[in-house]
Amino acid sequence: MQADKKEWPETVGKNVDEAKQLILADDANIQVQVLIEGSMTTRDFRINRVRIFHNDQNIVVSIPRRG
Repeated sequence: MQADKKEWPETVGKNVDEAKQLILADDANIQVQVLIEGSMTTRDFRINRVRIFHNDQNIVVSIPRRG
């Protein structure tokens, strides 16, 4: 477990479900939001939130980060 981890570059290119599991394995208290690439988001920073952006094949396309 790595509760202080800030980003998950190892998930890029993986299936969304697999990426979500990897992130939650590091910190089970994270709120994971799964969004299609290009989705509009708020600009507020939340340390307990990670957004996963994916393409239409459910593949992670950018590095998920806290915030």
